[in-house]
Amino acid sequence: MEDITKTSEARSDGKTYEFSDLLKIMSRLRAPDGCPWDRQQTLESLKPYLIEESYEVLDAIDRGVPADHCEELGDVLLQIVFQSQIAMENNWFDANDVVDTICTKLIRRHPHVFGNEKASTPEEVVEHWQRIKAAEKKERHESAEKQTPSALDGIPASYPPLLAADRLSRKAAKVGFDWQSYEEVWKKVNEEMQELQEAMALAEDDESRNEKITWELGDLMFALVNLSRHLNIDSSESLRKANQRFNDRFRLVELTAKSKGIDISSADLESLEQLWQEAKNKLKTQEQEP
Repeated sequence: MEDITKTSEARSDGKTYEFSDLLKIMSRLRAPDGCPWDRQQTLESLKPYLIEESYEVLDAIDRGVPADHCEELGDVLLQIVFQSQIAMENNWFDANDVVDTICTKLIRRHPHVFGNEKASTPEEVVEHWQRIKAAEKKERHESAEKQTPSALDGIPASYPPLLAADRLSRKAAKVGFDWQSYEEVWKKVNEEMQELQEAMALAEDDESRNEKITWELGDLMFALVNLSRHLNIDSSESLRKANQRFNDRFRLVELTAKSKGIDISSADLESLEQLWQEAKNKLKTQEQEP
């Protein structure tokens, strides 16, 4: 640990740090005389960081800067090591157990690579994977209180809603509960839009109005996720890119408005729309430039 604690960013001997060094650093940070903030953290308090760091990896991939991508992957790895350290302190498991578990799983679920089975297409690989997962689940001990097995098992309650909707619909589709084409899903989308409009048309003093709108809006979103699935579009990725486009365009609207002496907080809708279209066209032109 001496060379770790006495250096800031680069090792004095010119060598690069290894995974074992990261484990030692994390252990040192959690030690009684370590970092007060790191020592205060719990699995519960670390939840938001794992999610945030994962999304920052996606952002780095989109930016296409390898150094940023490397750094963000390191931040995700830190969260894994952090949680593993806390688990080790509670005598549950440690980072080596995490590595052993995933290695064992990868070997077991790739019998076409590490065993004697054959799989020449991605579809055959997925079939092997699902079959082995089902066998693993059956082998696990089940308590008497456990609910009846379902085709929808295996989707964490903590999943982001959009991702959960996609995974639920995919699992249901695997057992035949699905539409035959995207045209059929499109009809469902229109049906849900109509039901949402009907809920919105209820009198404002109707106590059930907000509840019905919430219900129908959720049904519409779920239908749109299914439409995305039938069109082979990742709904989460599609929305994330839409968010980024809005972010880019709005920031450009702010800059353009400032250069023209326009206060967007008091500008009329027509002026704002013009600024928006200018920003939209400018960014589209930049995207098309080589």
